[in-house]
Amino acid sequence: MKPTLKEWKKPAVLLGSLGIAGVGDFVYLIAINIIVYQMTGSAVAVAGLWVISPLTNIATKFWTGSFIDYRSKKKIVWVTFILRAALIALIPFMPNLAGIYAILFLLSIAKAFFGPASMTYVTMLVPLQKRKRFNSLRSFTSSGAFIIGPAIGGSLILMTNIYVTLWLNASFFLIAALLLALLPETEKKQQEKMPALTFPQVAKDFTVVLDFMAEKKYVSLMYVGFLIVMMFSFAMDVQEVVFIQEVIGLSEVDYSLLISITGIGSVCGALLLAIFANKISIRNMIVTGLLMMTAGYVIYAFSWSFASVTIGFVILGFFNVFLNAGIATFYQNNVPVAVMGRVTSIFGLIQSIFQIFFILAIGFLADWISLKLTIGSLAVIMLITALLYSIAVLNPKHSKWYEEDEELIKEKFA
Repeated sequence: MKPTLKEWKKPAVLLGSLGIAGVGDFVYLIAINIIVYQMTGSAVAVAGLWVISPLTNIATKFWTGSFIDYRSKKKIVWVTFILRAALIALIPFMPNLAGIYAILFLLSIAKAFFGPASMTYVTMLVPLQKRKRFNSLRSFTSSGAFIIGPAIGGSLILMTNIYVTLWLNASFFLIAALLLALLPETEKKQQEKMPALTFPQVAKDFTVVLDFMAEKKYVSLMYVGFLIVMMFSFAMDVQEVVFIQEVIGLSEVDYSLLISITGIGSVCGALLLAIFANKISIRNMIVTGLLMMTAGYVIYAFSWSFASVTIGFVILGFFNVFLNAGIATFYQNNVPVAVMGRVTSIFGLIQSIFQIFFILAIGFLADWISLKLTIGSLAVIMLITALLYSIAVLNPKHSKWYEEDEELIKEKFA
């Protein structure tokens, strides 16, 4: 039985809230890079923006899950929207780089709460049979934000200035918060007193996560494996500008055009997936998305012209949304909401540690050998890892973890 329009109303409002916040993130990304470069003229200062978020995650992910799982996920997401609006509006008043970095640190803390809380709230609000399509539509809005956000940011900067752009950018998060306020609370008021956020409580909750990982080994290994595979993608993305200009020999204009083309590919892939989501299994979403996205990176790594890079970028952009929607649905269907905040936070911590390691390692290798050889090697290793990962996904022995029948999924949490 297909969901009615009325049944889709709440997920649609949630999708709108998250989508508008996503656009705000990209507008902010453009603006903050420009303002830091204008203030310092330093490429190192701009590169520092990449490091703040992983470092903040390492400092906060140990305890954010403990805070989230005992409190209203809707309220936490709402507060992060309001805080992000307020902090972005304050950036123009910062007199120096230290002040801007301090705000970026606070913004990263807000996002450290937003990620696990929003994942859990989506899982609680969106009925199980609608999750696959919702995640597909969310991939569509994220891909759209990837194109629209920078375009809006660039247009606002041209029509006004960088400071007015940041103030207008803050309004995106206020609108997202307003939409979220229209949605219902998904959790009954807890009768028990919420535990204090103390070191013993955090340590106890960390043990809960370890117990989950030990009990659901396959789920944990597959999600961590996904994060590791995506680290190769992240590492190549960090060096993307340099690789395209210095190794392939394209211009900045070519690079900007390639990013737009990638975004268009993502939107097309997400739109197609949103239409046919219920006809594609979670397994096929993950395997097709991962292998084709990896193929796109391999083409990119061994490209020699604008045309060849374009082919690689279109493929990876188109199929990346399949992978993300499949993994999100797999995760939501296999992690109990009672511990999802803590589990998501710890996985986020693991991801941040890998990110910092990869950033440093790739930078060192690019200087020590060559960037071309480094990117080529990463693409080949990513392909091998993706093949092994796909074999693990398709193994019939683990089919129960990709089950889409509501009653069978509920049995796993009984």
